[in-house]
Amino acid sequence: MILLSGKDLEANIVHISVRPLVEYVFRSGSIDSGFRTAGAMHEGTRIHQQVQRTYQEGDQKEVYLKAEIPFDGVIYRIEGRCDGLIQTDEGWMIDEIKSTSAGLDMLEGGRTVHWAQAQVYAYIVAKEQALDRIGVQLTYVDTGTGEEKRFNRAFSLVELEDFVKSVVGQYAPYATLRLENARIRDLSIQTLPFPFESYREGQRKLAGAVYGAIKEKKKLFAKAPTGIGKTISTLFPSVKAIGEGHLQQIFYLTAKTITRTAAEQALALMEGRGLHLQALTITAKDKVCFQEETLCSKEACPYADGYYDRINGAVLDILSHETMMTRQVLEQYARKHRVCPFEFSLDTAYAVDAVICDYNYIFDPRVSLKRLIEEQKKRTVLLVDEAHNLVDRGREMFSAAIGKADFLQLKRDYKSVNSSISKAADAVNKYFIELKKACGDTRQQLSKEAPDELVNLLELFAGEAERVLAAGGDTRELLLDTYFAAQNFIRTAKLYDSRYITYAEVQRSDVTLRMFCLDPSYLLSQADKGFRSAVFFSATLSPLSYYRDMLGADSEDYSISVASPFHREQLDVRIHPLSTRYRDRERTREQLADLLYELIAERTGNYMIFFPSYQYLQSVYEDFAARYSGVQTIVQGSGMAEEERERFLDAFQADNRETLVGFAVLGGIFSEGIDLQGDRLIGVAVVGVGLPQLGLERNLIRDYFNCEGKNGYDYAYVLPGMNKVLQAGGRLIRSEQDEGVLLLIDDRFMQPHYRELLPEEWKG
Repeated sequence: MILLSGKDLEANIVHISVRPLVEYVFRSGSIDSGFRTAGAMHEGTRIHQQVQRTYQEGDQKEVYLKAEIPFDGVIYRIEGRCDGLIQTDEGWMIDEIKSTSAGLDMLEGGRTVHWAQAQVYAYIVAKEQALDRIGVQLTYVDTGTGEEKRFNRAFSLVELEDFVKSVVGQYAPYATLRLENARIRDLSIQTLPFPFESYREGQRKLAGAVYGAIKEKKKLFAKAPTGIGKTISTLFPSVKAIGEGHLQQIFYLTAKTITRTAAEQALALMEGRGLHLQALTITAKDKVCFQEETLCSKEACPYADGYYDRINGAVLDILSHETMMTRQVLEQYARKHRVCPFEFSLDTAYAVDAVICDYNYIFDPRVSLKRLIEEQKKRTVLLVDEAHNLVDRGREMFSAAIGKADFLQLKRDYKSVNSSISKAADAVNKYFIELKKACGDTRQQLSKEAPDELVNLLELFAGEAERVLAAGGDTRELLLDTYFAAQNFIRTAKLYDSRYITYAEVQRSDVTLRMFCLDPSYLLSQADKGFRSAVFFSATLSPLSYYRDMLGADSEDYSISVASPFHREQLDVRIHPLSTRYRDRERTREQLADLLYELIAERTGNYMIFFPSYQYLQSVYEDFAARYSGVQTIVQGSGMAEEERERFLDAFQADNRETLVGFAVLGGIFSEGIDLQGDRLIGVAVVGVGLPQLGLERNLIRDYFNCEGKNGYDYAYVLPGMNKVLQAGGRLIRSEQDEGVLLLIDDRFMQPHYRELLPEEWKG
């Protein structure tokens, strides 16, 4: 990983750690089946400590080493930490410790990349201590058996110096390209103007707050209205902060694919004004995979076969020729170099100036970009778009569930194949049988304690499964899926504290146990810890006190609320006090259909109607379509594919000669992040106050926050529901020229508590 600062660019200095340096040069081969021992890092630490405990007095462990290597006008500052520096009869010896689950017989003299890492350490020690010769040892430990195997060599200082210069020479084209791109970028930023003739009202205030938060190394929580141009108002000051030397990288994080387009467009707009900055969009693996089935092995995929032999050339090529690395651009280069497009995007992400991706690459412990080292984080800003979504997404990321059925099946499948797996699965299955009995007639059980007994059983199961999966002989999908589910459950149990609750549910013959994160604020704050700054922004980050609380703000973090730049005359807000409560829906359905028709009959154009559920939507739609068959309608379906979503939005054209009514769901893909300007949308109706459906988890959240001295019903139901209302209503006025009617249908909108949650410009 290269770390570049303004001073380093001026002095032609590249900072690089030993391991990524040698991995860049010597990594080779194919992407394998994707199986990695989930406890590899923990096991590696344990094994390192196990070997280091055998060192004698005078031996050293975890030795920090650094050196400067001049090459072709550039100074490479190389640093790392070797596992051991051991005294022998022949003198000092480097000890590099590696754990393996593949078996020691597979090593054949040690891995090339491991020798390379140890040789760089040996060079630094030999150079520092003026040694003519030094020993190098690779110590491999089998994670399953604990058996050790060692390989030894000795090198002269001359040999090591030649080797290190060769490594740096092979790395140099990539490093010098990064230096040159950074210089061009910084020069372009110096003269970069704001990409519009003037700031919209409130834009300068938001941009200034973002820059200030970055400069002061603070978090910022920003409520900025729809249509103000939040994307450019956060990206532009962040780009300027790169030019000023405060940042090296920007992560623009989104909840939905559709909102990533806005970030790409904002960067392209700045590029049109002279910016030369490299940005990349990460798209989910299942969406970009070139194969019919997403199987990552050299046997199943030509793009995985030999991937590491070709990836350096692919990265150099795209960094030499492209700035805006969208999905289409990445796919083009991936096909050209025959590399997996998803892995290619991840490998390239570490080298670009801006990354546009989903929240989970930073916040989800199962997915996050693990190679982001602490030094790079210190020069990175997180721009979290539509940040209101991160509350529930965070709950999901930090929760985990596991069920009985798969373990019963594995017990049967492996009874005559592998008795160890069968017995381990049976032990888990028996735990669930006892849990089912304990649930009794209520078919539920709650606990504020982590399920330690189950976690211990899952660890035993995972250990047995790991031995089989690591050997590569068993390709049964159920074993792999259950192993990953078990590891996720084990990992989540380590996060368990007073902010969690455990609940069991019996459904027919199956039992599921879930560790549910009631309050994700602490874990979200831990995930963004170490980054220079984080900016959480949304049009509906309201009330700010609630979102500061739920997103993990510290008392010294900044907040800003930007007023709407639009005139009240642009938006005609109407409230109709018709009950849409569940118990009243059947009784008021015909009246609601008539009310919607009255709205669209006023003026020909495009309208969207938002409902709190698919079931309610379908019920009203059927009645509406039967009574007003002449009206053109389009309906959001459940689980729409990307092409279907695009067709839905494309139907809303400004030149439609007939009225079009779109029926959609609150909180769904069309209720936020879409931009239908001008006559593409002239009216919106929101049916209901958006409250989530009554259920166990929402009630658990309510009870938890009540105990915390807060309004639990607001935290669990009212505030998340009203957020959906504000998002849906925000689809209407997107620019200074837009006008439209917003109809809010529910008697609760007339109540003081709900009314005070509406934006000022909606209150009339």
